[in-house]
Amino acid sequence: MKNTLIVYSSIDGHTKKISTKIAEYLSESNNVDLASLLEAKTLSLKNYQQIIIGASIRYGNYRKDLFEFIEKNLDDLNEKENAFFSVNVVARKSEKNTAESNPYVNKFLKATKWKPKNLDVFAGVVDYPVYNFFDKFMIKLIMWITSGPTDTKARFEFTDWERVKGFAEDLI
Repeated sequence: MKNTLIVYSSIDGHTKKISTKIAEYLSESNNVDLASLLEAKTLSLKNYQQIIIGASIRYGNYRKDLFEFIEKNLDDLNEKENAFFSVNVVARKSEKNTAESNPYVNKFLKATKWKPKNLDVFAGVVDYPVYNFFDKFMIKLIMWITSGPTDTKARFEFTDWERVKGFAEDLI
């Protein structure tokens, strides 16, 4: 059994949910630790043979500390089996739901020296009821511009859970 670390950068919790599901699939054949990006900063990556990082997008950007974590741990990441997945609502569109076609995955790859061995992208969630006024307004505007859902009383989950399972199976 190999030791696997799954690190997630989640704003509203959906990337954590996806990471937890990946951990469940992998735990059948691996020892798996799940850590937020903040928690992972205190861990020694030397204890793991495989490192998976998942990160979400908000207003077109990943969190700054994601890039700091990768830069600090670049050698360890490159020495091990590794993977990266992005969670964003743009991936709800079939023409933008692959690592090659998703603009945020491409933006990520240009912004970091790390070249993950496995890449994927999963469509996320628009959960209007949990957003504050500003986020609700901005996300509704973005959804309106991109022909997405705009009912601010509803939650819209676009994640293809079979795809998440397939990603995890490829990492075993």
